[in-house]
Amino acid sequence: MNVILKDEYLKVVEQLKIEETQDLLIVSVKQQRLYHQKEGKSVKTYVASTSLKAPSCKEDSLGTPWGLHEVCEVIGVGQPLGMVFQGRKPIGLHYWDCEEDMQQKNLITSRILRLTGLQEGLNRGGEQDTFKRFVYLHGTNHEDRLGRPASSGCIQLGNQEVIDLANQVSSGSHLFISLN
Repeated sequence: MNVILKDEYLKVVEQLKIEETQDLLIVSVKQQRLYHQKEGKSVKTYVASTSLKAPSCKEDSLGTPWGLHEVCEVIGVGQPLGMVFQGRKPIGLHYWDCEEDMQQKNLITSRILRLTGLQEGLNRGGEQDTFKRFVYLHGTNHEDRLGRPASSGCIQLGNQEVIDLANQVSSGSHLFISLN
């Protein structure tokens, strides 16, 4: 993991006077990567996609918010790979079984790690609230777009990767989004 990204995270943790979590996820918007650490040791690097629009913490911007977040819920455990979710509920269809017009959209697939911002005024509260904006970490039906900006604000991973990650990370884990 990039030392600069970890240092950014540690500065925010110190400012907020909170403890580091056992599992740490750091997303680099610039690199389009998600880094997973457990107890300070690198576990895996994932190819990710963040927002097609410029990063933003503002409501209705469709930008990926930056700063420190917490995984507040893991949704979809036990669902099959490729399951489509709407309103955080499985619809009973894999993305490849959906109508063509639906498949053209960025669907939420396989697992959802729901996020809540931890930095008041940046990604928590008011018009900058990540939780109220429904910004998630989730699987995508467009895995061919991973590695470049492609989402509507969420962080996307491959379907098998998001399932694997959801099996390793628990609610309460930190997710730090860096513009670097």
